[in-house]
Amino acid sequence: MSGRGGHDRRLGSYLKDRRGKLDPATFGFPPERRRTPGLRREEVAQRAAISPTWYTWLEQGRGGAPSADVLDRIARALMLTDAEREHLFLLGLGRAPEARYRKDEGVTPRLQRVLDTLEPTPALIRTATWDVVAWNRAATVMLFDYGAVPPQERNALRFIFLDPRARAAHYDWAGVARFVVSQFRVDAARAGAAAEVEPLVDELCQLSPEFKTMWRGNEVLTHGEAVKHIRHPELGRIAFEYSVFAVDGRPDLSLLIYNPATPADAEKISSMVTSAASSTSNLR
Repeated sequence: MSGRGGHDRRLGSYLKDRRGKLDPATFGFPPERRRTPGLRREEVAQRAAISPTWYTWLEQGRGGAPSADVLDRIARALMLTDAEREHLFLLGLGRAPEARYRKDEGVTPRLQRVLDTLEPTPALIRTATWDVVAWNRAATVMLFDYGAVPPQERNALRFIFLDPRARAAHYDWAGVARFVVSQFRVDAARAGAAAEVEPLVDELCQLSPEFKTMWRGNEVLTHGEAVKHIRHPELGRIAFEYSVFAVDGRPDLSLLIYNPATPADAEKISSMVTSAASSTSNLR
């Protein structure tokens, strides 16, 4: 198979397969005897509000390229998961669907254990709107104690521009802030969260003239990997290799890891994290 015809046949085969896995009774369709399992073509077309003839042609590989709107309606009709919906778009249009941001609070215990296992390397998980939803003890000791502020204030962008401790911690605060604004803009756009970030952006524009200027600059920089230098109040200058990773199965989340750049920095951080853990244990 090659060319558009191959795409059409693969799309048709996928639609037929997904249709055959659905229980008609779940959707209120008559439970009478059927020649094949699953929904009928006309039932899928009915649920998707498209022509039965058009849907039949799609399954037969002769309907041509469907629109994104048609694929979206078929995805809902077949109750596809996000991963299945993306595969449908790749087959039908050769590209992934546009992002749809869905706020999903919190992380699983498994993800929290991943963060804890990374110690003494500081690590945290943030949403596409840069709300920090999980962190390890090393992040608390070396970066910021997110547990000490209300959940609605646990936002990395808010911390950079509104908390004086962020300015004190960064040797080149202006450069870091400009890069952060650029990353934030890219993350929000990629996740389809433009509407969700508007209140935060409006608030920061009112409270921080620097943010307002940087945001209106529309600068876009790449994520990648970088070395981040901070001024710790007790340890002095510490260098981190800063990396960002997608969280498997959670397109709304990113994992940030601040790996000590030198063995000496790693030893300093490990000692401080151990001391903090001991202090916490003694308070219990």
